[in-house]
Amino acid sequence: MSEESATAAYQVTLLAEAGEAEAIASRLEETIEPRALAVSLFDRGMGRFEVSALYAERPHEDALVAALDGAAHGAVSIEPLAAADWVTLSQGKRGPVQAGRFLAHGSHDRDRVPKRRLAIEIDAGQAFGTAHHASTRGCLLALDDLLKRERPRVILDIGTGTGILAIAAAKVLQCPVLASDEDRLAAAIAAANARKNRAGALISTVTARGFAHPSLRRLAADLLLANLVERALYALAPELARRVKPGGTAILSGLTQTQARTIEARNSAFGFILEKRIVLDGWTTLVLRRRKGRAVGD
Repeated sequence: MSEESATAAYQVTLLAEAGEAEAIASRLEETIEPRALAVSLFDRGMGRFEVSALYAERPHEDALVAALDGAAHGAVSIEPLAAADWVTLSQGKRGPVQAGRFLAHGSHDRDRVPKRRLAIEIDAGQAFGTAHHASTRGCLLALDDLLKRERPRVILDIGTGTGILAIAAAKVLQCPVLASDEDRLAAAIAAANARKNRAGALISTVTARGFAHPSLRRLAADLLLANLVERALYALAPELARRVKPGGTAILSGLTQTQARTIEARNSAFGFILEKRIVLDGWTTLVLRRRKGRAVGD
């Protein structure tokens, strides 16, 4: 059997500064043909992150260069993976992740993790969010802390990815959660994960960019979850002030520490105050509370 016939996928690997890594990951997800099967970020220390993307066929090097636009540090590696390696990587076999009361794990660990109500089974794939990334883990920690003190009843998860945050909220509260993603495939994956985690009856998923869906425009949230990139959170700030009730909470992540300061200031102008900041591996999660009795934009 030739090497080519035994190959199941190709892996692209590069190093980037913390402030650029998530933007690079988004470019690899959105702009390269063939489309990436999965994109992951891993903290390598000293402010550097490894960005890893998996493809079913070899991506074009000129497309990679154009997408990266000089942001990579050092060489960009494109390597064929044997079938066994692809299975391991695609299932994200890096072990369960504990985040407060939540335990996120892949299907390969199903028989090894303790049977518990707040275990969430999520496999790596074509949607973001397995709790291995610090931004997802930070959201889960913030959510766990909040739900020990409060019981929000109207919950929105914007840019849901795998649906992990919506599933976590639904498992604790046993109440409906509305989750959205602009990627139709991600919305479908989130719905499938909700069913797999016995939360399908509680979680509704829609395909929408931001709040551009009738069901999202009608709701005023007690709790809004958004693990997105900086530019998306910056653009959403005015709408957050309209869609989060006075006294309600927004948990925002996907931010470096520098980006988090920008987003905190942006939302402060729309009536939010910082309640908590969680920093993990250079990534920041913000817990913001909307002031009561304050008009939007005051």
